[in-house]
Parts: sequence; structure tokens; C-alpha cells
Amino acid sequence: MDKLLLHVGFSNAVKISRILAVVNPGSSPVRKLKEEARQENKIIDVTEGRRTRSIIILDTGHLVLSSVQPDTITQRLSILSKEERNPALKLDRLENSNS
Repeated sequence: MDKLLLHVGFSNAVKISRILAVVNPGSSPVRKLKEEARQENKIIDVTEGRRTRSIIILDTGHLVLSSVQPDTITQRLSILSKEERNPALKLDRLENSNS
């Protein structure tokens, strides 16, 4: 899964191997983490001006602000993980999307 990219909204992607966590931005500890990252210039905002619905924490200490729901992102991660273990699933998905 080292080369895989995860779509996080508006034609933006994050390298899967860099992701540590996908969190909801509403809790107080996450808001504090976001403010600290902002002060250290480690915020990557891909919301295109929309509301931040999830924050992706990277192993570099950067936070990716996304307008995609955390459940949607984790669902995409799960699908990519399953496809990595079983390439036939990816072929099935691609064939179904082309029909």
C-alpha cells in the first residue's frame, strides 16, 4: 500500500502510508491539535472553503483538513486495503464502473 493515494475531496489525494488517523474536528483535543499545527504551519487545507468535516493526521505532523466525512474516508481506506490484499476486487470494481 506504499504507492496508493486516498482521494480526500476536490481532486486532492493523500499517500495512504502517511496516514496515522482520521478524526472528527469537533472535539476539544482535536481543535487544540489543529491550532498548534496552524501555529507551526503544518495545516494542509483541501476544503475549498467548505466546512471541515474531517482531519487526517499524517506521520509528518501535518494535518489535512477535508470536507469529506470521516466515515467516508475510512470506508475508502477499507476498500483500498481489501483491494490491495485481493486484486480481483479492484478488477470487479473497475469493470462495474465502466458498464
